[in-house]
Amino acid sequence: MLDKVKEQIEKVQAFKGDSKEAIEAFRIQYLGKKGLLKDFFDAFKEVPNEQKKAFGLAINELKELTKEKVSTLKENIESQQEEAGIYGDLTRTGYPMEIGARHPISIVKNQIIDVFSRIGFNVSEGPEIEDDWHNFTALNLPAHHPARDMQDTFFIQTNPDVLLRTHTSSVQVRYMEDNKPPIRTISPGRVFRNEAISARAHCIFHQVEGLYIDKDVSFADMKQTLLYFTQEMFGKSKIRLRPSYFPFTEPSAEIDIYWGLETETDNRITKGTGWLEIGGCGMVDPAVLTNCGIDPEEYSGFAFGMGVERIAMLLYQIGDIRMFFENDVRFLKQFSNTL
Repeated sequence: MLDKVKEQIEKVQAFKGDSKEAIEAFRIQYLGKKGLLKDFFDAFKEVPNEQKKAFGLAINELKELTKEKVSTLKENIESQQEEAGIYGDLTRTGYPMEIGARHPISIVKNQIIDVFSRIGFNVSEGPEIEDDWHNFTALNLPAHHPARDMQDTFFIQTNPDVLLRTHTSSVQVRYMEDNKPPIRTISPGRVFRNEAISARAHCIFHQVEGLYIDKDVSFADMKQTLLYFTQEMFGKSKIRLRPSYFPFTEPSAEIDIYWGLETETDNRITKGTGWLEIGGCGMVDPAVLTNCGIDPEEYSGFAFGMGVERIAMLLYQIGDIRMFFENDVRFLKQFSNTL
């Protein structure tokens, strides 16, 4: 009888259940009301006295081993089911990872950089938290200058000399301080102004500003550069420069392109004129060159700037600037096939 118990112990040790049904059948076979363990306990009284101790130990070993085996197999099955619930069928081939979409602001910014890089402009960057000198004073906007009111500024409360830059012209100042002419650079970046948020305006937006400094640079050079840009970026070959005012350029002008009046949308965005403003420009004021350590008697130059959001709204016919900042996946997925 003792040999039969030991034989069952070996069978329990060798058992491998691969389903809940098989494990339950195994449990009933040994631990059920009519199982083998009950039969062995019933046979205990027939065992000779000198074998009772060894027989009893063997039965208890079989019982504990069976319980442990059932428990271990059930845990393994449940663990496999939990992994399958989380990760799916682990035997299937992996799904291709969904690739995200490039943000429309990044798309347009990269297109602008690409256009100007073809004619020798490099890219310069600077800090978004700026000091008063680089953001205002060096650009011909000394303290208490009325033109500062043109830009509602976020100042750092603990230090009135520190602010969030209102334009990327501050990057141009830093570049002129660190580099000698000839200078040909564009400065893309995020800027901040304390403005009410609406469908057409935001307190955060992006600019690309350009600067060209060399000997004998003329207004005609600036016009041809901007004409090249509008042809490459928009496919438009007609521009006009309207007189305007910027403290750091003289003379200054607004840049308009002829968008046309072919569709109802064209009429709406150009207010029925066909002309559309895309930025500002002008010849760099000699005082700005002097502030940056460049001799205005020897060098001249031009500067221009444009809003990336405005251009993106034109190219993709987006009616609300706030959509660029809301991170709505439904909106961003529309640009998944755009480089």
